[in-house]
Amino acid sequence: MKLKAIFASAALFLAAPSFAHNLVVGQSLPAASVANKGEIVINNGALRYQSWSTSQLNGKVRVIHAIAGRSAAKEMNEPLMTAITAAELPASRYQTTTIINQNDAIWGTGGFVQSSAEESKQEFHWSSMVLDAEGKVAATWDLKPESSAIIVIDQNGKVLYVKEGALSNAEMNNVLALIQQNIF
Repeated sequence: MKLKAIFASAALFLAAPSFAHNLVVGQSLPAASVANKGEIVINNGALRYQSWSTSQLNGKVRVIHAIAGRSAAKEMNEPLMTAITAAELPASRYQTTTIINQNDAIWGTGGFVQSSAEESKQEFHWSSMVLDAEGKVAATWDLKPESSAIIVIDQNGKVLYVKEGALSNAEMNNVLALIQQNIF
């Protein structure tokens, strides 16, 4: 009887979907690109979209904030984003890249997600803002749905830190220290 229960538990465990990301500290980010929507840019005051890929990330230390197109996901790590803005890091060596998975939005809110991303780009024009209409990046990196991921990379695109979900105060301080160590 116990053996049956063990096999049943093992079968359930093996059948359950895995939501563990495939990002490895010390390795490069898995290559990903966004052609449907893409990076939001401001050109002569007008917003437009251009294709985006991870190859564009080299050259600066970055915090990548990969989020589901949901308010709750955006709010998970808002304290870190606020702290980074307050730190006034040198734009020549640091940039935040926010990747919004519009495909992981509450049904019927895709237009709101897009307009919110565009408003954020206008407010934080120095940040890189990517709207991923099909969720290609989240799928490539195996990110958890309905969540937020914080990824720190160095100027060569190597992963220095990664965490899905809300960061604790200690983790947030660790991320800020890691950025400082790598930009100077």
